[in-house]
Amino acid sequence: MFTQIYQVTGITCEACQYKVNHILSKIEGVINVVVDLSSGKTYLSTEKEISLEILQKAFEPHQKYKIQENFINIPTKDEILTEKKSWFLTYQPILLIFGYIFLVSILVSFSSGFFNLMLFMQVFMGGFFIVFSFFKMLNLKSFAESYMMYDVVAYRWKTWGFIYPFLELSIGIAFIVHFNPFITNLITLLVMSVSIIGVLESVFNHKKIRCACLGSVFNLPMSTITIIEDGLMILMSVIMLIQI
Repeated sequence: MFTQIYQVTGITCEACQYKVNHILSKIEGVINVVVDLSSGKTYLSTEKEISLEILQKAFEPHQKYKIQENFINIPTKDEILTEKKSWFLTYQPILLIFGYIFLVSILVSFSSGFFNLMLFMQVFMGGFFIVFSFFKMLNLKSFAESYMMYDVVAYRWKTWGFIYPFLELSIGIAFIVHFNPFITNLITLLVMSVSIIGVLESVFNHKKIRCACLGSVFNLPMSTITIIEDGLMILMSVIMLIQI
């Protein structure tokens, strides 16, 4: 295995960082990509040495970024510097958000004196979509650019990344105000079923990309947590459709 070090120019933000990561990850023979945001230094772990021409060709549709010619080969990945966090610290933001939404949903579901599963799911899904849309809208452009790296629709139609947070907000409000439960849950099922396709592909192919579920506010890697997140929404929407 080789580790090739390049200098990529044009990286100005986290969205650029993950876009460069995405471009290089798609090249055959690339195992892992680490892009340093501050310096633009890019580390490629590859099965074999990949020529500069191949790398430059991958960047042709993206003229903002240029890859420099100088690189060195080293036998291991020991010089790749990444901040290693525990699982809890890495996913602390999303765990706290789920915890808050779960607590509020439980309290509301017991408002009539006994546990109401349908009410719990209605409040939980409403809170989920409203909160997650909020984080995406804090930097809509950055979210759209990150989302298109793995979502099957946004990859082909970039505008979908700008529409998606507003769709999430609309779905969240629909759950909270109990607007036409059949239509609301059907749309949720369709949207989340499409969304999970790209997530499953990224996780199972061990792609090192960022999960855009909380926009650009938190640096969360794509993992089984994202699958659980989407799968939970699909499961709840199916249960609610059956009960209607």
